[in-house]
Amino acid sequence: MNKITSFTIDHIRLVPGIYVSRKDPVSDTVITTFDIRMTSPNDEPVMNTAEVHTIEHLGATFLRNHEAYRDRVIYFGPMGCRTGFYLLLAGNYSSADIVPLMKEMFAFIAGFEGEIPGASARDCGNYLDMNLPMAKYLAKRFLAYVLTDIQDSQLYYPE
Repeated sequence: MNKITSFTIDHIRLVPGIYVSRKDPVSDTVITTFDIRMTSPNDEPVMNTAEVHTIEHLGATFLRNHEAYRDRVIYFGPMGCRTGFYLLLAGNYSSADIVPLMKEMFAFIAGFEGEIPGASARDCGNYLDMNLPMAKYLAKRFLAYVLTDIQDSQLYYPE
């Protein structure tokens, strides 16, 4: 069986950043999959499920309500390894194209107050597994240490 593309990335050299994971043609458009890597794989502790779940709810809500991107969002959700998230957008994008969007999204998460959207038994299959304070902390950390002054090495996978 062939190795899937995401398993061919050198996770030892991968640093937190925003990467184009793949581009897939679908009908007359391209679906761009982004790897939003929040922690350094196999180096830093992974994020716990509660904060990942909270970031997923807040990020998906933000993206699906964003004036410019809401009609392009296909999916936003966590990686199984809990080091980041995948974002799928309809369109042919580079990593640099979505840095402003990610700054907006993570600022929204970092500053969020109130009830987490969809965090009820009726709306979510595991609504009790949420941690807003830690999600806010991780969003602030990603903004400060990655997005504020993002470098090319954080926009392109290591060779």
